[in-house]
Amino acid sequence: MKSSIEIIKNIIKNWKLSRSLARNDFRMKFAGSYLGVVWAFIQPVVTVLVYWFVFQVGLRHGTVGQYPYVVYLIAGLMPWFFIADALSGGASAFTDYNYLVKQVVFNISILPFVKIVSAFYVHIFFALVTIIILALYGFPPDFYDLQIVYYMFCSFVLVLGLSYLFSSMVVFARDVKQIINIFVIQIGVWITPIMWDAQQMLSPKLQAVFKLNPFYYITEGYRDALLYKHFFWESRPRWTLYFWAITILLFIFGARVYKRSKPSFADLL
Repeated sequence: MKSSIEIIKNIIKNWKLSRSLARNDFRMKFAGSYLGVVWAFIQPVVTVLVYWFVFQVGLRHGTVGQYPYVVYLIAGLMPWFFIADALSGGASAFTDYNYLVKQVVFNISILPFVKIVSAFYVHIFFALVTIIILALYGFPPDFYDLQIVYYMFCSFVLVLGLSYLFSSMVVFARDVKQIINIFVIQIGVWITPIMWDAQQMLSPKLQAVFKLNPFYYITEGYRDALLYKHFFWESRPRWTLYFWAITILLFIFGARVYKRSKPSFADLL
């Protein structure tokens, strides 16, 4: 618990520095390209268009319940793009900034936070694009949509805790980054689930198993806000308590692993 509180204090204390590093990290991803940071916004839009063409036009996948499939899909993809980008970046926070890790005077505890803020810039843009697309399909924004701010916070805290855990492990074994990309990100998009509706295709018992995945809470929460028009405290109070219990435990565990591993970082990097 002390490790978690210490990390939170460091983030607050170094807020301006973290924000500056996050903006620089965001720009550096596309340094040297003609379009620069524009590529960060093109990628999710193109991905959505590809999925739309494959499922809506090619496979003629009609609706999920009363919602067009592309609407259902984009509402789930929006948080998943952020989760995948933030987890991938957060896991490599210490290896990417190894020159800062070796500096004794630099507070390296902010580096995973920096990576997630960098990914969050694209998420905000994609959220606006999603709201516009839904409005064009006949789902205009309303008061329920404000809940995505809450679910953004949920995803940010969950990914932050996992990033401290994964980034500490990657320092000791670089293969962990590949394991995350394959088993957490690539497989995770199917077991969350994003592409298909668990409520229609699974029995109640299997749904309960899938709900153990905290990412499922977030993606369904976005759909609650944008499509189903449910408030989280009305439709899923117990699930909300479960999510925050898991998220806090993961954050505490990740902070603990980071604190115990930190003394070895400089030597290993």
